[in-house]
Amino acid sequence: DNLHLSRPTMVEERTLSAACAINFTSPVPSTVADYIRESLAENTRVAYLNDLAHFESWGGQIPASPETIAEYLVAHADVLSVATLNRRLAALSKVHRSRGCGNPTSVEVVKATLRGLKRIKGTAQRQATPLIKEDLFVVLEAMGQRLKDVRDRALLLIGFAGGFRRSELIGLNCNDVILVRQGLEVTLRRSKTDQNGAGRKIGIPHGRGRWCPVAALEQWQAASGISEGAIFRPVDRHDRVGPKRLSAEGVCLVVRERVQAAGIDPGNYSGHSLRAGLATSAAQAGVSSWKIRQQTGHASDAMLVRYIRDGELFIDNAAGALL
Repeated sequence: DNLHLSRPTMVEERTLSAACAINFTSPVPSTVADYIRESLAENTRVAYLNDLAHFESWGGQIPASPETIAEYLVAHADVLSVATLNRRLAALSKVHRSRGCGNPTSVEVVKATLRGLKRIKGTAQRQATPLIKEDLFVVLEAMGQRLKDVRDRALLLIGFAGGFRRSELIGLNCNDVILVRQGLEVTLRRSKTDQNGAGRKIGIPHGRGRWCPVAALEQWQAASGISEGAIFRPVDRHDRVGPKRLSAEGVCLVVRERVQAAGIDPGNYSGHSLRAGLATSAAQAGVSSWKIRQQTGHASDAMLVRYIRDGELFIDNAAGALL
């Protein structure tokens, strides 16, 4: 969710499409390439293209030797995180296998180099700061009544209540949301863990207090006049609503700007802070992990463990029972 990557051109897209056809060593027809391109999520395609471009700008070539890739890792050990280096290896592995070459990333010299980097640098990843319920309410209190405020209020509340990823939040269309007696029934057509579009439904209930996600969304749609297509769209300084969908980066900017305006250090807040905030706040409230997963769509408790662990730091705390 925190990548800031340049979008590929159509020529680059077709190049990667052909490259990602397993066992294809010659160009494939454009019609075939279109389907191959769709075998990868858009963000994955963009990430792979940027990773390969970075490797080649450093001086690497495909096919590459294991020693060259090990040198590449070492050359960037001080400027790239272990997580980023892992993704670079995944991209290099993919393109080598696609072209029918041996996979140099699986050779011991590369694996040993990466293990050494992990021991030296550690593997802890920078995590988005959760926007927990209490801080979310502080942020909402600091907002005004202009059209952008109305949109941002709906964006924050829906993003938090649904535990949505940025891509899921900005991907919502008007016909994906149905008002029912209990609140909103939201259909996610596609998500990071559902690339084949099986879809899943999420319930967003009416709020019990002042900040109701259902009411906030209704206010935004009424004020903006949006009745079809993308729900969340850009709003300029003249309160004009744009025709296109809000970008993932736009969600990140909204979160950071609104947190800062409320007097909270924006620090590591990002678009992922809404999703992390729901999971952490729910854990603090004693909600079971499987019910949290039902809302967020996490594949397993293992993916939720850091939120639950952070949310329960002070629940039945051993030191609290003594001091």
